Amino acid sequence: MTKHKRYDAELKIQVVLEVLKGQKSLAQICREHEVSEDLVCHWREIFLERASQVFTDPRTTALRNEELERIADLERLVGQLTLELAATKKVSQLLPSAEFETRWVQEHERLSVESCDPFGL
Repeated sequence: MTKHKRYDAELKIQVVLEVLKGQKSLAQICREHEVSEDLVCHWREIFLERASQVFTDPRTTALRNEELERIADLERLVGQLTLELAATKKVSQLLPSAEFETRWVQEHERLSVESCDPFGL
């Protein structure tokens, strides 16, 4: 079982910068540093992908993170309120309306008064 050789960041940067300068061929740079071409190409891809981070203002990144946290909080709140509204609607459908309740009470009062008058007066 072979162990992978570890390369420090400084060597990776040096190799990638040499490749990007283009003064030597990729093969020549790889021979000088005893590194495979595939590995150097991988380092170059990573370097180029992350190059924009060098010029990113950390204050802007912190502000963006705060905005994302605020958005997440608001989304959670909207979800909670949506659930509460749905539950309230469901309960209100199960309970009789005020109009129905008023008619029901009036009807039952009339019936109870009529049923108490055995002579129909």
